[in-house]
This record gives sequence, C-alpha cells and structure tokens, in this order.
Amino acid sequence: MDGILPYIILTLLTIFAFMFLTNRIRRRRRNQTRARLPPGSMGWPYIGETLQLYSQDPNVYFSTKQKRYGEIFKTNILGCPCVMLTSPEAARFVLVTQAHLFKPTYPKSKERLMGPFALFFHQGEYHVRLRKLVQRSLSLEALRNLVPHIEALALSAMKSWADGQVINTFKEMKKFSFEVGILTIFGHLEPRLREELKKNYRIVDAGYNSFPTCIPGTQYKKALLARKRLGKIISDIICERKKKKLDERDLLSVLLNWKGEGGEVLSNDHIADNIIGVLFAAQDTTASAMTWVVKYLHDEPKLLESVKAEQKAIHKFNGDNLPLSWDQTRNMRITHKVVLESLRMASIISFPFREAIADVEYKGFLIPKGWKAMPLFRNIHHNPEFFPEPQKFNPSRFEVAPKPNTLMPFGSGVHACPGNELAKLEILIMIHHLVTKFRWEVVGSKSGIQYDPFPLPLNGLPARCWRESST
Repeated sequence: MDGILPYIILTLLTIFAFMFLTNRIRRRRRNQTRARLPPGSMGWPYIGETLQLYSQDPNVYFSTKQKRYGEIFKTNILGCPCVMLTSPEAARFVLVTQAHLFKPTYPKSKERLMGPFALFFHQGEYHVRLRKLVQRSLSLEALRNLVPHIEALALSAMKSWADGQVINTFKEMKKFSFEVGILTIFGHLEPRLREELKKNYRIVDAGYNSFPTCIPGTQYKKALLARKRLGKIISDIICERKKKKLDERDLLSVLLNWKGEGGEVLSNDHIADNIIGVLFAAQDTTASAMTWVVKYLHDEPKLLESVKAEQKAIHKFNGDNLPLSWDQTRNMRITHKVVLESLRMASIISFPFREAIADVEYKGFLIPKGWKAMPLFRNIHHNPEFFPEPQKFNPSRFEVAPKPNTLMPFGSGVHACPGNELAKLEILIMIHHLVTKFRWEVVGSKSGIQYDPFPLPLNGLPARCWRESST
C-alpha cells in the first residue's frame, strides 16, 4: 500500500493540473469571445457628461461622439451609465425585436408626479391592456368625430391674437394642445372643472423638471400637492360620470367601461394616473412641434406660399360656413410633408430611455444589466445616408417614403406614442387657420435654440401677428 500511495498522489495531482489548465483555457476563450463594453467616455463621477450634453447643440454633441467612437458608444447621462445607439437597426433591436429585454425607465421623482399606474412606466400584460384602451379612444374613427371640435378650439385660441400683438408661440400652442387633451380625455367638461384642472396641472407641469426635494415652498413640493388635488378632481369627475351613466367615447369613458375576464375594473387611482400621463404626453411635445412648424414656414417664404395656396383652396371650397372635414385633413399633401420634415429637423424627442433587464449583446458589444440603452433618433434623423443634406429643410424628400426605422418622431414598437395621429391632426388644423387668417414676423433672434427639456426656438419663438384682411 505504501508503494502505491505515491502513484495515487501523482495521478491526482496530474488530474487536478489538467483540470486547472483546461479551465484556464476555457476561461480565456470565453473572455476572448465575451462581448465587451462599447468605446466611449463616462465623464465625471456621477454627473458623467450631462453638462456637455445640455450646454451645447445636441446635434453637435451626438454627431461628434459618433464620428469619434462609431455607431455604438458608452457615456454617462444624468447619473446613469448609458449605451448610445445611432443606427436604424439598433433602434429596431431595442424598441421592437428585443423590446422584452429593455424596460422603459423614468426618474422616481417624475413617476410620483404622473402616478405609478401610468402606462409609460410599465411593460407586459398591464401595459398592453392600457395601451389598447388609450388607442381605442384615439382610433381614426374617434379622431374623425373630433375634427370640428379641435377646429373650434383652434379658432378660440386665436381670438386673442390682436393685430400687431407679440405672442409667445410656444405658450399659445401649449394652451391649445392642453385644451385638445382635455377634450380627448373628458369630452365637453364643464368650465369650472376645466379651470380647476388647468390651474393645478400648471403647478405640476412647472415642477416636473425641478429639483426633486420635498422641502415646503419648493417647486417640486408644490407640484406634489397640486398632483394630489388633481387626483381628487379626477375622482370627483369619475363619480359624477358614474352617476349620470353617460355613454361617451372619450378616454375617461373607455377606462371606466373596461372590464376584465374576471369582472375586474380599473380603480380611480389607475384611471387618474393614466389620464394625467396622457395629459403630459399630449402637451409639450405637440406644442413644441407646432412651434417649429411656425418657425420653418417663416424661414422659408416660398414654401409658406405653397402651403398657403393649398390651405386657401380648402378654405375657398368651404367658405365661411363649412368646417374642415376629416377627408380634407387627410389630403393636405404639401402641409403634411412640411409637418414630417419639421418633426425630422427638430427631433423633439432626441432619445427614449430604456433599461436593460439582463446583460444584452449587440454586434459584439455588451449592454450590461441596469444600463440605459438609448437609440438616438436625432442622429438617425440627421444622417445624410438616409436624408441627404440633413440640415436643409426640404419637405419634398417625403415624396418618397423614408426607409424603415429612419423616421421615428413618435418612437417605435410597443411603446410608440399612441397619440401620434391626434398630434398630426392638431398640427394640420392649426396650420390651416394660421396661414389662412394671419401673417406673422418672428421677433428677436431667428436662430437660437433652448432646451426645456425639449428643443425649442429661443424664448418660445416670439412673433408679431396680423390678421389677413381677406382670405
């Protein structure tokens, strides 16, 4: 036995040595094939490159990064490690084909103001259910019926634009889009409740992008208190609607009338959170888009004349008595191309926030679990490969449909904006009455841009308006 022991020990040592070397080789091969982080700079601790992004033109910031690092690069924005993706294929990967690997994500401070049940914060079955309900209230048939009501709101908004008066274009468009949002959600709401909603919503809106502190007197604290009041107002409207048993087609009625297979219904909190979420989504982005359309038309006199000719032909056909029809809004070919080009040029949503729920590999690069994956719509919209001379405002480029996943002003996939057709309808109706009833001149700087947080012409595009003497 003593003579065998050395051989046993030697054999075991040989086996252990073989296993050790084999594991090292496997580990080395695995490390060689394992996806690596994309190139890029993470900037300063915590703040990363947030200051660089928000202190310069995002077109310059993102295009510089892409030229230096390629179509995939890493950075740190708002304290979050991010992987930026600048190709249509990457956008489709994150937002469509592999959307289940990326969840929408928002700061908790913003979630508290909108409400945790808003569909924007969810994915899976709950998100699908709520999205279908929102889409039902914004179907093409529903929008067809809204055309005369939206037109009435546009005309009402313009009543205060006296001859020679300077208006803040963005603020005026924001008032209009808010009224359209109220109409879409509640139908014809009594004036007292509309004013209460408007007053408290303005406070919430003002605190939405403020520093999130609960110290009394701060904008954010005021916004939280106003959000509670908004919830109470909506709850009162829900109770009144239930008593009257009205059969309306607005979003509130759609949410109230939903019943699950087991007879479950949406609570008042679920309904309130989604109503406030839709109000948020419907306002600033649409108002910003309308403001950019006004600017681009002002800057392109020949194009403005073409749009005027198209809209005046419609106005002449209708006269002073007939309202716009749904079919007319669907056949504003020149104006529709102007809207698409404005959305491309302005790229109001530069990128969506998505968070990887697991380690994800894309084109040999790693998107670690917990990191943000952000398709850069702005880079795609301004890529000369898809849009020649991208800095030139040229609506005629949309005489041919753009390549798939190259124009995404409303996002893409399961989290794309469900109100995109409503937004375009609002813009078309507003343009119709603007160009047939007014002429305008931009006051002050004609080239500056501000970010609040969406890109806007400087100071909200102050403009002096005059009513046309004849149409």
